[in-house]
Amino acid sequence: MRLSSDHYKKARIARDPRFDGKFFVAVKTTGIYCRPICPATTPREENVTYFLTAMEAANAGYRPCLRCRPDSAPGSPAWRGVNATVDRAIKLIDEGALDNGSVGDLAARLGVSSRYVRQLFKKHLGFSPKAYALYQKCLFAKKLLHQTDLPITHVALASGFNSIRRFNDCFQSQLNLTPSQIRKSGVGTLNNIDLQLFYRPPYNWPFVSRFFSVRMIPDLEWCNEQHYGRTFEWQGTKGRFTAEHMEHKNRFQVSIELESARHLKAIVNNIRRLLDLDVDIQSVDHNLQPHFNGLNYREGLRIPGIWDAFEAGVRAILGQQVSIQAARTHCTKLVHTLGETLDGKIVFPTPKVLMNSELDFLNMPMARKNTLKDFAQYFVTHRVTDQPDHWQQLKGIGPWTTDYAKLRGLSDPDIYLGTDLGIKKATDQIQSAVKPDKASPWRSYLTLQLWNQLS
Repeated sequence: MRLSSDHYKKARIARDPRFDGKFFVAVKTTGIYCRPICPATTPREENVTYFLTAMEAANAGYRPCLRCRPDSAPGSPAWRGVNATVDRAIKLIDEGALDNGSVGDLAARLGVSSRYVRQLFKKHLGFSPKAYALYQKCLFAKKLLHQTDLPITHVALASGFNSIRRFNDCFQSQLNLTPSQIRKSGVGTLNNIDLQLFYRPPYNWPFVSRFFSVRMIPDLEWCNEQHYGRTFEWQGTKGRFTAEHMEHKNRFQVSIELESARHLKAIVNNIRRLLDLDVDIQSVDHNLQPHFNGLNYREGLRIPGIWDAFEAGVRAILGQQVSIQAARTHCTKLVHTLGETLDGKIVFPTPKVLMNSELDFLNMPMARKNTLKDFAQYFVTHRVTDQPDHWQQLKGIGPWTTDYAKLRGLSDPDIYLGTDLGIKKATDQIQSAVKPDKASPWRSYLTLQLWNQLS
């Protein structure tokens, strides 16, 4: 939904960080588009044009500002929620679905025709799936050129390009810049990468860090008042990251160590999801607060994510009908027994490894062990793993398990865990009745507010 020109003007002049990434400012006299927080001299209103997305500005012939770096803005929510298929398609593209696949392959994963996918993108975004994927690659490459000293050839590879010639051509056509105009080739390595990931304030880091700490699996994760980090695996690439919260700069300083940078863009997008950096939290709080005055409401709560749906599902199964501490103990045993070591840390075990284990080391009913094994088998045999509702065909998996996985493994914003024991305790403490339907489409954030009542 577009704001009025007056709202855009006020946000631009105030350089309000809450609007960072919600719209972009193109300056007619310079041919450049900027973030609304750009520190450059404020242009006159008659010389600017407003765009909801960076891609719209680029399609209109503007090139990105080298000072405020529009590629660093928090993800724009402009197209979110307009269509469930579009939303899921964007998620899959951000994960690299079109790097080595076709629009037809993407459509098959979505269960629709390729023609229908193209129609949806044209209707809701104004450009094709391929155009969206290509522009996101270029913006990510620009971020790497600005923030790292990786050689340009390595930047091209990490951004999803298969050749340096293709990379140079696309960079020029999409951004009206050449890689060498951003910076000359560096002498960095692929193994250690530092990036700045921005968000729109407020961000309640004390809540998020406390949530992670209580559930932290030693050697898989590490967390304190300033940092959260963990190991991960993404399509065969293992690594780890540490994110340091920079409260007064509205960003995280993220250090990533990787075996290979080939899937770096998808990995960075997943870190953004895990830390919930792209939500329009101001809109969430504005919508929730008037309806839930009985809560000890805390602004800026974010969804503390889990790396992927498989790990979220395993943690949910281990957490069925037990306390948080008991679930953490079970998960720690599982990770330390079956996980692969990575430079002194441990990576969460793969579905295949879990499927082939007898799980004798876990002190729990055999039925739950069988559920874990069946769940792992499901992930080994099914290509599509981001639809947890399908898991309920497995014995021992019900709505709470799938909803928990959607909340933390997929960061679904509209999940209310009404049957959760903690949620029941929290609602008992509140004098007025909680009506979760009023919180839609932000019921996940209502769930977090209720969990926060127990802190």
